[in-house]
Amino acid sequence: MTTTPANSEVSLGMPQLPAPDFPADVRARLETDAKEIIARYPGSRSALLPLLHLVQSEEGYVSRTGMAFCADQLGLTTAEVTAVATFYTMYRRKPSGDYQVGVCTNTLCAVMGGDAIFDELKQHLGVGNDETTEDGKVTLEHIECNAACDFAPVVMVNWEFFDNQTPDSAKQLVDDLREGRPVAPTRGAPLCTYKETARILAGFPDERPGAVEATGGAGPASLIGLRLARGESTQRVVSPRGGDDAAAPKDAPQPGSQHLSSHDAPQDTSASDPAHPAGPAAEEGE
Repeated sequence: MTTTPANSEVSLGMPQLPAPDFPADVRARLETDAKEIIARYPGSRSALLPLLHLVQSEEGYVSRTGMAFCADQLGLTTAEVTAVATFYTMYRRKPSGDYQVGVCTNTLCAVMGGDAIFDELKQHLGVGNDETTEDGKVTLEHIECNAACDFAPVVMVNWEFFDNQTPDSAKQLVDDLREGRPVAPTRGAPLCTYKETARILAGFPDERPGAVEATGGAGPASLIGLRLARGESTQRVVSPRGGDDAAAPKDAPQPGSQHLSSHDAPQDTSASDPAHPAGPAAEEGE
């Protein structure tokens, strides 16, 4: 017969106690915001996603308290809210840092250096994937494609783009974040904290001066297909890291005025170079 040591923890499979409520003043403020969000939708349960961002803006992650609040506001069960909160990776399930640093490790970013950046940041910060530095400043994670392949490898901080990164530039980036030094995304709005980002994603205006005007436009390589569709002439786009500024198209923005891609585009094809057709043209269906 075996016995269990008295000091060991034994799980009896008992359910968790109900989540504690927000403090009264916090709950009152969140209820005011929640009413504004819910009023935007013809069906209240459609407001669940922005409500999850709202509670995340309060605590920096979606806690059991936050999920219970959402369920109460929408007349849902906590199981229904949990099913949604655990499906989408933008909802944090545990306390995280002021800055969510995501390194794209999908195929193109990986082969362009994303894997090397992620490995070096783990060592530099002393954390693993989905872990936070001891000072609570940076949470590191690998992320899936963010549709910025022509700027690979890409690092995102609170969902703002930092393009054409290297291990050294990425380490300088996280050091600046931890030391509170100014950091500017390659394109897009000025950087703010993760909680502030969550409130914007909940649908509330970004009231920082100049933030709305600082939009992130696509680079020349991203627009090649559009220019071809319009019948416009195209020229090769050369990486600013290649050191050959003379090869850049004359009408391309110079480095510093707009961020260029790290790849050349387009290659010679039947669409971009009629002298090298791919084969006989035929009408659709022939």
